[in-house]
Amino acid sequence: MTNSPATLSPPARTTAPGALPGLALSVLLSSFGASSANVALPTLQRAFGASFAAVQWIVLAYLLAATAAAVGAGRLGDAIGRRRVLLAGIALFAAASGACAVAPTLPLLVAARALQGLGAAVMLALGMALAAGQLQGRTGRAMGLLGSMSAVGTALGPALGGLLLAGPGWRAVFAAMLPGAVLAFALVRRLPDDDAVRSGGPFDVTGLLLLVGALLAFALAATGTGARWWYAISALCTAAFMRTEARTRTPLVPLALLRDRVTATGFATSALTMALMMTTMLVGPFYLGRALGLGAGGVGLALAVGPLVAALAGVPSGRLVDRHGARRTGMAGLAAMALGAGLVAVAPRAAGVTGWIAPLAVLTAGYALFQAANNTAVLEAAGIDRRGVAAGLLNLARQLGLIGGSALLGAVFAAGAPDPAHAAAADVAEATQATFALAVLLPLLGLGAAWRQRAQ
Repeated sequence: MTNSPATLSPPARTTAPGALPGLALSVLLSSFGASSANVALPTLQRAFGASFAAVQWIVLAYLLAATAAAVGAGRLGDAIGRRRVLLAGIALFAAASGACAVAPTLPLLVAARALQGLGAAVMLALGMALAAGQLQGRTGRAMGLLGSMSAVGTALGPALGGLLLAGPGWRAVFAAMLPGAVLAFALVRRLPDDDAVRSGGPFDVTGLLLLVGALLAFALAATGTGARWWYAISALCTAAFMRTEARTRTPLVPLALLRDRVTATGFATSALTMALMMTTMLVGPFYLGRALGLGAGGVGLALAVGPLVAALAGVPSGRLVDRHGARRTGMAGLAAMALGAGLVAVAPRAAGVTGWIAPLAVLTAGYALFQAANNTAVLEAAGIDRRGVAAGLLNLARQLGLIGGSALLGAVFAAGAPDPAHAAAADVAEATQATFALAVLLPLLGLGAAWRQRAQ
């Protein structure tokens, strides 16, 4: 994160009517697609007569596809035009949503979800890149708005999905995304073509395949889907990827982005903060339900506080970034995240649901502020011609944070409460406190990196 004048964009230019709402809707749909299917898993398990492990792939296929395609989507947009690729991604998302809604078997539904994840990766990466270009000079506001839309999509998924399950059924959960995708396509079409910012050269297919192999192997190992030797395969693919990128004339990931202090710090802190946010989603339901004794409705309402705070804080956070600079606001956001996680770690169980909601509000508001600042700093530092791949790397970092947080901090929680659904309330509370005591280190590491960058 930086305030360096060298990274500031030119003055703002006129935005095509409806363009920014179209980009915001694209980001909302990608988050909605990720969160809406979770609530339908028990119904889908019964509908297809499958095991829980099998229906988990409905969620996992989307996550893995979105992770693997994050960087490639951004690089392709930089190479042949971001508007063109974004429109193709929205069309793919719409077609895959329709395929999910009519899928007759579980394997076909999983395949359609993978295609939906590919479309979502394009929508998220290029939605961010195009928004930064459309509001040059006011990038913080654009990033704040997109952060709010992502939070709205995450919160809306379980809520609307539950209503549709209770009414038309599970197929309506996927069909509901079609009207939004059609509207987003129509709005994004109003954007001017971006021929002037295309970076030519052949697409790095070898690099893409090696990156996909590294990510898939890491995800399979971290989620417990495959044997631990998947980590070794991931490391080998990563080493081969770095070697290929150093020798390729038009690399998928320009290594200069990873060597630059601003962008490298931004990618790393993005992963660290998302790992912390994943912890709230992973541990929260067990703490609220088992340790505090809330019913399903109460757990749902308590968990909705986080996305609601993020949605409300997004736009004000963007304005603070534009007014005070990315570095200051980003560090303030990291400090708030550390404070929120620390409050969860020391809150007694006697504090009840207030002891969860109040710290969560602080933590989530801090994340909204950090995200707006960090995205602004990285996209401005990357420059116009690399904005797509930078947005893709930010999304990749967040996905890796989700996977890593689930694996590492989930293991810490499981060590204290191996069977949290049936463990004693006191054991679940202690395991939650221990998990968040460790999780405090994540934003503190980010603060340390930002402070070292400031001193250099």
